[in-house]
Amino acid sequence: MTDRHSRLLAVAVAASVAVAFADSSIVVLALPTLYTRFHTSLEGVAWVITSYNLVVFVAAFALVPFTRRLHVREVTRVGMALFTIGSIGCAASWELSALIVFRCVQGLGGALLLAGALPILGGLLGGARRGAGVWGGASTFGAAVGPALGGVLTQLADWRAIFIVQAPIAAVAFLSTFDRRIHGLAREQPAPRRTGARTANAGLAFVFGGLVGALFLSVLLVIVVWERRPIAGALIVSAIPVAAFLVRPVAKRLPRREAVSSGALLIALGLVGLALLPTISNAIMAIALAICGLGLGLAVPVLTADSMDPDHAPLRSGTVTVGWRHLGLVAAVALIAPLLTHDLDANEHPATLAGVRSVMDANIDLTNKVPIALDMRDLFEAGQRGEIPNLAKPFDDRGAQHDANLRRARDQLLDTLRGVVTTSFRWSFLLTALFALLTLLPARRLRERPT
Repeated sequence: MTDRHSRLLAVAVAASVAVAFADSSIVVLALPTLYTRFHTSLEGVAWVITSYNLVVFVAAFALVPFTRRLHVREVTRVGMALFTIGSIGCAASWELSALIVFRCVQGLGGALLLAGALPILGGLLGGARRGAGVWGGASTFGAAVGPALGGVLTQLADWRAIFIVQAPIAAVAFLSTFDRRIHGLAREQPAPRRTGARTANAGLAFVFGGLVGALFLSVLLVIVVWERRPIAGALIVSAIPVAAFLVRPVAKRLPRREAVSSGALLIALGLVGLALLPTISNAIMAIALAICGLGLGLAVPVLTADSMDPDHAPLRSGTVTVGWRHLGLVAAVALIAPLLTHDLDANEHPATLAGVRSVMDANIDLTNKVPIALDMRDLFEAGQRGEIPNLAKPFDDRGAQHDANLRRARDQLLDTLRGVVTTSFRWSFLLTALFALLTLLPARRLRERPT
């Protein structure tokens, strides 16, 4: 049995695990705000996401050879301290380079925190399996809720609030390493490597590679292209954690191989739906993301349980599974970034023609059409340099707020261009769907547990 003090500390540790996993995507909805605040390019703000995931991936695999020489308490203390410092530094960042540096500090702390939290939770809750279950649940919830949480904080306060709320969570979790139940945790002894763990980790890498489409691409589409406000974007992507939570009772009743296979197919189905969006629609986007959330809720708990060995090697197995998850994220982003850039560039000419045609066909004075067309040309050229063009500005500068014809021309132009740019995401969504489908390969090798 566990006392009330230890349970409260376990809640704090579980919250820090959820936040560390959420950090993989928590700033996506704040990217346009960061872009404006730091006067940078889309590639620049993209590093705010990439740097964290890359450092977690590298640090986790670098730590694996040393897990049997390290003490759980020290690893976790250092991780939580670095994560707290990194969060404070991110919130206080004065320029983009400083933010990226502190995101790297966060990533290093996150890798250590996530690895050490697994045995820590087992010690606090009085059972390794119980601690692993809480760790797995927190990791799934954190990964799913990240974009929505970041959007709400950005809208209600400021992008800095994303990091301000993280610091006290990690700081309180730091106190758990001084609990008396943790003092008995010894260094890990050599344990046989399990084939099932390698299979499950490969599955997690593919699942999280697929989730790049749901957690990153969809959010970029909603916020950057469709220009929805962060709170609206948060409501749309909240379909992922809601669906993942609702499907949990079903997941527990399904055979393990069937749960993972069904989850992979659902994630792929949702991503294909996003690739083939028939129109710009918040509702259709939310439905497709909910399907992805159902897949997440089915596949990840089973794969997480198989990837860890909480009884014999919690620190090592936790470190390895963290590394594999972020390997999937980093690999998918690395493949998608050039593909999306190519498709956006390829659609630049059609978008320009569609924009000019929309302006010339609009019911506005000729004295406005030519200047607006010239201003649009300049904005498209700015977009080639990595800037986000404000295509409504030429219309607003000429009184669209008071002229109904200008306002209609502006809205028609923006809808036309959003439709063209939305198609540029098609192949990137399909690539992430392929990642999800690849999960079927390790799923076939999963073994059913005796009843």
